[in-house]
Amino acid sequence: MNTNEQIKEMVKQKYSEIALQDSQTNASSCCGSSCCSTEVYNIMNDEYNHLEGYNPDADLKLGCGLPTEYAKIKKGDTVVDLGSGAGNDCFVARHETGETGKVIGIDFTEAMIEKARSNAEKLQYNNVEFRLGDIEKIPITANVADVVVSNCVMNLVPDKPKAFGEVYRILKPGGHFSISDIVLTGELPERIKNAAEMYAGCVASAIQKEDYLQVIKDAGFKNITLQKEKAIIVPNDILKDYLTEEEIKIYNSNKNIIFSITVYAEKQESCCAPGCC
Repeated sequence: MNTNEQIKEMVKQKYSEIALQDSQTNASSCCGSSCCSTEVYNIMNDEYNHLEGYNPDADLKLGCGLPTEYAKIKKGDTVVDLGSGAGNDCFVARHETGETGKVIGIDFTEAMIEKARSNAEKLQYNNVEFRLGDIEKIPITANVADVVVSNCVMNLVPDKPKAFGEVYRILKPGGHFSISDIVLTGELPERIKNAAEMYAGCVASAIQKEDYLQVIKDAGFKNITLQKEKAIIVPNDILKDYLTEEEIKIYNSNKNIIFSITVYAEKQESCCAPGCC
């Protein structure tokens, strides 16, 4: 991957393929349509089926956390889901915000938008909409969202400072986000970092945890909190596609370096009184 546009095109192509598959196929792989593992479990995914509003048709098993569970959504809120896929987090958020609220899903893959809109029609939700757009230039005006959620997607955006700047822009003063993503606490082998498939699976694209949190801080967010953190173990049958047997032994001898985190942060409230800021 040489340029940001090439990265975006690769991700768009990969997730277009995933949109045409069912959740069972996606659940058997580390990154949807490829990287197949003979392991029964998905190495990233957390189960949603205990959450109210969950719809199996919208769950492509592509997340790495449960951001909507931690998002502190209230009745009547306007919620924006970045990288909304087939609508999974949007429908859970819709249950929390109720009929008086609004949910907007943003995705830059046309096939995902079509799938999500079809799911919303089946559910007869008139306060959930899906917009085609880039997270580096979100098609929403400033100060609209009470809550922003995202599940294993910000990681795929080449310009993360720009993306989090956009999150800050669309949030209302006093609004907040809950975002799940993959981060590193050590170095990945070069052959994993250079693999397009592992990039689409949110592994090769992961940055260091402290750098990720610094990007959020630099965007202006306050009260940054880790709501959840778990180690991600990559099975040997995936690693063998990229590493030699000796390299796998070296990789597995290290402490866990890939983690799923769910991060919460707030946009500072605006104030007008003298000396309040």
